[in-house]
Parts: sequence; C-alpha cells; structure tokens
Amino acid sequence: MRPDAVHRVLDAELQAARQRRGAAPEVLDVGGGSGVWAVPLAEQGCRVTVIEPSPNALATLHRRAKEAGVADLVIGVQGDTESMLDPASGSSATMPALGELAPTGGADVVLAHGVLEVVDDVRLAVAAMTAALRPGGVVSVLVANRYAAVLGRALAGRLTDARHLLDDPDGRVGAADPLLRRFDLDGLAELLDGGGLDVEVLQGHGVLSDLVPGAVLEATPGATEALAELELAAAARSPLRDLATRLHALARRPA
Repeated sequence: MRPDAVHRVLDAELQAARQRRGAAPEVLDVGGGSGVWAVPLAEQGCRVTVIEPSPNALATLHRRAKEAGVADLVIGVQGDTESMLDPASGSSATMPALGELAPTGGADVVLAHGVLEVVDDVRLAVAAMTAALRPGGVVSVLVANRYAAVLGRALAGRLTDARHLLDDPDGRVGAADPLLRRFDLDGLAELLDGGGLDVEVLQGHGVLSDLVPGAVLEATPGATEALAELELAAAARSPLRDLATRLHALARRPA
C-alpha cells in the first residue's frame, strides 16, 4: 500500500535534511511511546531520540529497536511531558526539562504526534520544540480534529456532545474529556505561526479511511490500494481535509 500523507511529507523532508547535512538526520520524538514512528525512521537511517514518561513504553521501544536491528540508532529517555516542557513546573525536580534531555538546536525534525492535545500550556510546548530544532529544521504536528469529532458524535446519536464540541473554545466535550483541546486548521496554523514557525504543510490524516468498512476492503479486489490513493488525493483538498480524523502540519524554523 502506498505511504499515507504524513509519511510522504516526512520522507521528503528527511531526504532533504540528509542532503543538506551530508549525515543521518537527527529526529526528536516527543511523547514517542513504544516507537511506532521512531523505529521505522531508524530503519531509514535516522538517529532518533524518544522522550516518553512510561517506562513500559520505553522497554517496548528498546525491544522493537533491537528486533529491527536499529538499537544503535534509537535512544529512549524517560521524561514527563509536562515537566519536560516547563522547567518551572512542580514536577521538574524529578523529571528533567526538554532542554536537558535534548540539545538546543540539535534536531532536524521534531515529532509532536498526539502531544499538543494533552499538554497544559500548548504555546510553551511549541516554543520548547522550536528551540530543540536546528535553524531550517521542522516540527511535524499531528493533532485531533475538532470537526471530525463533532461529526463522529453526531453520527453516533450523541448530539449534546457534538454541540459541546462545536461550541467549546477548546473543542472539548466537558471536564471529563481526556483531551484538553482539539484543533481546526486555522487554529493550528495560528498556534505554529505564533511560535515563530513557518507553516509549509496543512493536511488531513484519516480523511476517508476511517469511514470505509473493513468488509468492503476485504471483499473488493484492489480496494485497499484504491483507498490509499484516494486518501493521498483528499489529504490536501478542502473541504475534505478539514474533516479528517487528525490534522497534520509541517512547520519550519527559519534558517
């Protein structure tokens, strides 16, 4: 199956970074978990530092990297997301800040996939990740989409929740919502612009694939490949991208 829109953009950026530096790209994966992104990137020759609060996830990361033969290219560091981003937070005495875990200006690419929805201070998070970049480096951000959540709740008959998601300034259902915020494209672009980054890519991820029943893919020859091509075509086209399950942005630190 063809790579999805996020992988396609990252692959192109990492190839460009390799050509610029004449060396393996340095990737910082913030909240990278068990290495879903880190291990495949290491298999492509990147050096990847994963910052993750869960020791169990880090153990899985190290095992996966070893099994893939890239243990020498993957570094796992335990760090709490909140204190990592905010050296002044109450827990910073036990968990180091991002600047202590990764060299300032040392990364060609910072991954922030599924991070900005859960940090307390989203602007501080963007500033910390930007500082970790080399001039000319990029942040790859993948976040939950407010409008996809509205549609999902409405189609499930949860109309009150859908209205809360639509009206709430942060795109939340209520205080019990596990996410602190959801984004739309304009809000995501404004956040990254405000952090001193130049937004180069705004696209959808999971535009249509989450809507196609698995039975259809299994029963129709060539359907999986056709859906992958359709996803790539829809990822950058409004209004389809505006309704994707997740939103993806690539934003560059000025050289």
